[in-house]
Amino acid sequence: MTQTWNRWLIAALVVAAAGGGYFAWKVLGKSDLPPGIASGNGRIEATEIDISTKSPGRIREILVAEGDYVTAGQVLARMDTDQLEAQRRQATAQLRRAAIGVDTAKSLVTQREAERTAAVAVIAQREAQLDALERKLARAETLIKTSAVSQQVLDDDRANEQGAKAAVAAAQAQLAATEAAISAAKAQVIDAGAAVDAAQAAIESISVEINDSTLKSPRDGRVQYRVAQPGEVIAAGGRVLNLVDLGDVYMTFFLPTAQAGQIAIGSDVRLVLDAVPQYVIPAKATFVADVAQFTPKTVETEEERQKLMFRVKAHIPPELLRKYIQRVKTGLPGMAYIRLDPKAEWPARLNGTLVQ
Repeated sequence: MTQTWNRWLIAALVVAAAGGGYFAWKVLGKSDLPPGIASGNGRIEATEIDISTKSPGRIREILVAEGDYVTAGQVLARMDTDQLEAQRRQATAQLRRAAIGVDTAKSLVTQREAERTAAVAVIAQREAQLDALERKLARAETLIKTSAVSQQVLDDDRANEQGAKAAVAAAQAQLAATEAAISAAKAQVIDAGAAVDAAQAAIESISVEINDSTLKSPRDGRVQYRVAQPGEVIAAGGRVLNLVDLGDVYMTFFLPTAQAGQIAIGSDVRLVLDAVPQYVIPAKATFVADVAQFTPKTVETEEERQKLMFRVKAHIPPELLRKYIQRVKTGLPGMAYIRLDPKAEWPARLNGTLVQ
């Protein structure tokens, strides 16, 4: 019986403590805030950036340590590029070979065009010979009627005339073959030019990979983690470092439905950090979630709907961050106070030591 009473007593104390805490939060915790101003617990956050490799490889060196402040474009790490350098030298040799192939193909075109000119001249020569033999044959056929020439002479003229026709046909065939050779030689020039383009593209691609092997910071920030170490072999997309973008710092906090529904994007916010409560940091509301973060199983009653909590994000002005860039730290907890009514006056403690 004694143990049962003890359990009931403990339960009663827990309920009382919870009720007292809830009362303190509802009454005491907000008693100093005028109407039109709401507050919520939050934590300073920033956009995180993973510095990763584009291609697989071995890490040659890492030039920064955790906590270092880095600027945009600063070299953070380098990957081993020995194999890529060898591939680029090979591609450069192929480029030279392809360039020689272009010159050789152009020379071949010149040679084939000269052969075509010679073939045209041969055709003209053969046609002239054929014309002379045809005239001679015609005279012989006339003279044979008067027995002025012998049958042997006529037969020889006919044979010569047929031979001349064959020579003309052969010369024309040679011209056609030469023209086909010219077309083939010109195709070789195009093919050799394509080989040059391919080799040049290969060099450019390898050069890009070599450049990408030097990992640079995309923006100003602070090194948060060294995920890998020099000498490690990592896959494509493997993380080497993790940065925090100190130009994009904000606090995330939560407000109930009634208050979240009154927030306008751009509303004034005041941040007070637990570590330095004497300072008030100005900010602007930049985001209000359109979906509740804490949703009861049912929202059939108005009371249940009031329990919905919406995520709000307040960004610190970039110019203020740049001014205090070396002092910006993420992860610090604090309170966010937001002005729901533009006409509401900030309490004195939120107008105290305002960081500017």
